Amino acid sequence: MVLTDYKGLTVAELFELRRLLRGAGIEYKVVKNTLARAASAKTSLSVISDLLKGTVGLAIGYADPVQVAKKVIEYSKKNNKLKVNGGVVEGRLCNAEDIKSIAALPPREILLGMLAGVFNAPLRKMAGALSATVSSFAYAVKALETKKTA
Repeated sequence: MVLTDYKGLTVAELFELRRLLRGAGIEYKVVKNTLARAASAKTSLSVISDLLKGTVGLAIGYADPVQVAKKVIEYSKKNNKLKVNGGVVEGRLCNAEDIKSIAALPPREILLGMLAGVFNAPLRKMAGALSATVSSFAYAVKALETKKTA
């Protein structure tokens, strides 16, 4: 979830923001601060109560938290009236700079691919070393055999 300050945005600009986010499976809700505080009071989102000041809009994503941050930051770069106040990622409170850092991360699938590559590299090197050892042993045996026959 990313909290934004939408002060100064026109209705058309809010509609454009919602359309951009909806295309990525993200909801954008304008909330009353008192209701948001009450709704989040006894949940893991109670940490956002300090950020609920002024005009607050919530970008809520249910699948990939990086995608939420990316889309909100993408729109805020196009329209500097939208300000990112912070957010909650994986139950942890993040400030605006943290959200910008999260938005710079590659998508989840690419990160998982990179992780798989890191796990695979030592095994590949070990297989190459074992193959080289077996090959060099085979060459030594072949050289010894040709030496005996000569």
